[in-house]
Amino acid sequence: MLAVDAINKSNSGHPGLPMGCAPMGFTLWDKFLNHNPKNPEWFNRDRFVLSAGHGCMLLYALLHLSGYDSVTIDDIKQFRQWGSRAPGHPETFETPGIEVTTGPLGAGISNAVGLAIAEAHLSAKFNKSDACIVDHYTYVVMGDGCNQEGISSEACSLAGHLKLGKLIALYDDNRITIDGRTDVSFTEDVLKRYEAYGWHVQHVADGDTDIKSIETAIAAAKAVKDKPSIIKISTTIGYGSPNKSDTAGVHGAPLGEEETNLTKQQLNWDYAPFEVPQEAYEQYRKAIERGAKLEADWNQTLSNYSTKYPIEAAEFQRMLRGELPKDWDKDLPSYSADDKGQATRKHSQICLGALGPNLPELIGGSADLTHSNYTDIKGETGSFQSDSPEKRYLHFGVREHAMAAILNGIAYHKSGLIPYGGTFLVFADYMRGSMRLSALSEIGVIYVLTHDSIGVGEDGPTHQPIETIPSLRAIPNMLVFRPGDGNETSGAYKLAIQNRKRPSALCLSRQGMANQPNSSIEKVALGGYILEDCEGDPDLILIGTGSELDLCVQASKHLTKSGHKIRVVSMPCIELFEEQSDSYKEKVFPSSIRKRLVVEAAESFGWHKYIGLDGNSISMNRFGASAPGGTCMEKFGFTVANVIDKAKLLLN
Repeated sequence: MLAVDAINKSNSGHPGLPMGCAPMGFTLWDKFLNHNPKNPEWFNRDRFVLSAGHGCMLLYALLHLSGYDSVTIDDIKQFRQWGSRAPGHPETFETPGIEVTTGPLGAGISNAVGLAIAEAHLSAKFNKSDACIVDHYTYVVMGDGCNQEGISSEACSLAGHLKLGKLIALYDDNRITIDGRTDVSFTEDVLKRYEAYGWHVQHVADGDTDIKSIETAIAAAKAVKDKPSIIKISTTIGYGSPNKSDTAGVHGAPLGEEETNLTKQQLNWDYAPFEVPQEAYEQYRKAIERGAKLEADWNQTLSNYSTKYPIEAAEFQRMLRGELPKDWDKDLPSYSADDKGQATRKHSQICLGALGPNLPELIGGSADLTHSNYTDIKGETGSFQSDSPEKRYLHFGVREHAMAAILNGIAYHKSGLIPYGGTFLVFADYMRGSMRLSALSEIGVIYVLTHDSIGVGEDGPTHQPIETIPSLRAIPNMLVFRPGDGNETSGAYKLAIQNRKRPSALCLSRQGMANQPNSSIEKVALGGYILEDCEGDPDLILIGTGSELDLCVQASKHLTKSGHKIRVVSMPCIELFEEQSDSYKEKVFPSSIRKRLVVEAAESFGWHKYIGLDGNSISMNRFGASAPGGTCMEKFGFTVANVIDKAKLLLN
């Protein structure tokens, strides 16, 4: 009824799921969920994910009733309004007690796989036979929409392979979506699908009133240690509403005053809007005392653990504080112009090898492209499997979207783990929904995206990203790095690790490139900087990223010999450059110098801010072609000669 009242007042929302899922929500939170309402950040709490995020009033009601200070009755009265901590979908950064930002269907259950991976990894890493400090479950409420979205299939297939026994999903089987009954498009046997994935499956036939069976099913799921579990709970959407229940009409629209009154009669509910009976508060708020004891007991366990295992305890507690180890970056390599040029994907592999021994919280892998992305950590043997969860290399399989969501889940765990994942840059389009949620949720996932341009070569335009980098730069709160040599790659990794509230996309080349004499790890933090300069004011500014940076440098040498004054600016990260002072930006790009040429093997979108009306770009305005990478670069104008020609046109 809190959901009904809040949605009526806001005239916006989804009452059907909270009404239908109230029995499973109550049972889970009253009988099973280990949490402390007065400390939502207590580490060893069970994680609860509402994958069907549109039904968020179920979650806000549970948080409020259980005694979380983050959701007051006034917040619920202001559901979906400006400033309320009860927004239209759950957001981790708005409301303590929300574990995962959910909205796009299927993402939440996929995040939950990441949460369960984090728990399994830390359990194997830190627990001892006589001391267990990591021991919690991940519970999910998901709907028909979550099961229809492909991302959930990818993630749940991997979860079954990894035998994540502490992942339990409650499937709200109400057979209704926005378009009506699910049988217009969705008639598969979901439990058989999950059984094929390797999940433990159960069915509760009456999810509307049979609380005992829900309780029995959850207990049975907890007893299965070597498989994730799904419990199909058949419910009636909008249960209690005489005229709208079991219809699409109650999915995403308020009941309205008349139907609300009829629902109250049907449910024998004789209370004013937003009124909660004292006996309900008393029942739910037993969680406060219970949670305080759970945390106190855990603190004592941790204290005993610290006495017996001080080294492991110090590392565990450092990670929970979000502190990086001392000298974690000391082995990041730096290069001189005399060092052999390499592809930045290879520099990336060297960086991971340098970081791995000094940064034990680094965990990640690749979507079946380890030997192309070079995402393995040198010296690490084996990978995270059901029998080796202590390992930190993850084989995601050909599942890019699930990989991104799982990485988010590892970050949502808030245990200090730093997740990274690799694929080809062009497949960022598969991951975009989850990458956007990384940025929205302020979590520092690192995306290692190789084969960053037409330099990919023979695989052709299907694998040659030309619009992807500009589109990633359009996502707020995301750092997009396109390093131009080894130093800039090391700098990109250093900043990506340090930025725990912003995701980073590292766009890396397949083709080799020279190391620049004036680049450095430290300069990357400026986002853009003067790489090569002239005496006095320049006649022209060349701006480059990635492998095209060296084209600018070589063209500059030629133009300088011809009597022109040239400045070369490297722009490895536009977002960081924009955060610099106005005086610094004016120093790099004087407003009086209007002749500017950008060279980047990508669509020119976004660069006009820097080149203005009097500048130009050598960029891609069409899809690529299948040919050797060098041929593609030449045919599309990414040569020193063409940079010189375009520069002369501007100079003249």
